[in-house]
Amino acid sequence: MSSTLLRASRLLIRPAVTLRPPVHRRQMSASTHSSLTTVSTANAPAAIGPYSQAIKAGDLLFCSGCIPLDPTSMQVVEGGIEAQTKQALKNLTSVIEAGGSELGKVVKTTVFLKSMNDFVTVNGIYEATFGSHKPARSAVEVARLPKDVLVEVECIASLK
Repeated sequence: MSSTLLRASRLLIRPAVTLRPPVHRRQMSASTHSSLTTVSTANAPAAIGPYSQAIKAGDLLFCSGCIPLDPTSMQVVEGGIEAQTKQALKNLTSVIEAGGSELGKVVKTTVFLKSMNDFVTVNGIYEATFGSHKPARSAVEVARLPKDVLVEVECIASLK
C-alpha cells in the first residue's frame, strides 16, 4: 500500500468523537449567604416554589412576585382583575411591611398582566394603593402566570 493510501485509511478508521469520562460537578450550596436575610410572613401566601417571599440585601428589600392568593386558603381569590389586583397588592404590602419597609419606600415595581386590556383597571387600583407615591414601574403582558391568575406584582423597596 502506498504511504498516501495508508494515511487516508488511518483517517477513515479514526473515531469521529472522542469519548471522555463524565465530569462530576460540585453541587452548589442551597443556604442563604450570611449577608442576606429572608423575609417570611403568614399575612401573605407562602411561596409556592423554591423561593423566599422577600430577601433583604443591604438597604434594599427584594420582594418576589405576589399573586392574588388568599393567605389562609392558598386559593386564588374569586372575582376578575379588580379583586385579583387588590389581593396581589395586599399580599405585596404584607411582605413589604414584614421586611421592615413600607409602600412609600418602594423604589421599583413590575406588574405582570395576562392581558394589557386590564392595564387601565390595574392602574386605578395601583394608584389607589400607592397614593401620591409613584415608584418606577414596568408593566408587562405575559402568556401565562402561576395558577393562571390575571396579575402578579413584584417590587424593590428601600429599608432606609
